[in-house]
Amino acid sequence: MNNEISAPLSRGAVTTARPAAWMRTAGIVVAGSALVAICAHIAMPLYFTPVPLSLAPFAVLLLGLLLTPSLAAATLAVYLAEGALGLPVFTPGPLMSGGLAHLMGPTGGYLLAYPFAAVLISFLWRRTGRGFPAALFSAAIGSFVILACGALWVIAQTHVSLQTAATLAVLPFLPGDALKVVMAAAIATGIQRLRRRAA
Repeated sequence: MNNEISAPLSRGAVTTARPAAWMRTAGIVVAGSALVAICAHIAMPLYFTPVPLSLAPFAVLLLGLLLTPSLAAATLAVYLAEGALGLPVFTPGPLMSGGLAHLMGPTGGYLLAYPFAAVLISFLWRRTGRGFPAALFSAAIGSFVILACGALWVIAQTHVSLQTAATLAVLPFLPGDALKVVMAAAIATGIQRLRRRAA
C-alpha cells in the first residue's frame, strides 16, 4: 500500500517541480536580458566613430560568468529578439533606427556577437577553478570576440581597411573594456565566494 501511495506522490512532485524550474529559468532569462537593456542605455556617443561607448558589453561579460552556457545563450538570444521586435533595448543614437534595422547598423557586429561571447566565457570559466584570474581571462576572451566581430562588421559594411576598422571599432573601447572585464570578474568571483559560504 505504501508503494502504491508513494508512487503517485513522487510523480506529482516531479510534475510540480518542472513548471517551477521552467519559471525560474524564464525569470533568469528575462532578468538577464533586462540587465543588458539597462546597461545598453548607459551610453555615450563618440564624435569620431558611429559606435557609441556603452555598458552593454559589461552586462554580457557578467552574465557569461554567472550563467551556464545554455542559459547565457538563451538570455542574449532573447535580448536580440526583443530588440529585433522593436522593444527599446538597444543603445539609442542618431544612427540607430531600432528594431531589426538596428542589427544591420554600425553596431550589428557587436550585438550579434553577444550570445557567442557569453557562451564562450561561461564555457571557459566553468572549466577552471573559478578564481579571479580565470574570470579575468574568460571575460577578456569574450571581450575580444565582441570587439573583433564589431570590427569585421564595420569592414564588411564600409569596406575600410583593417587599420581604419581598428581605429573606429576597437582601439577607442580598449580602456573601457579592460575596466569592464575587471569589474565583471570581481563581481562574479565575489558572488561565487558567497555561494560557497552559503553552501
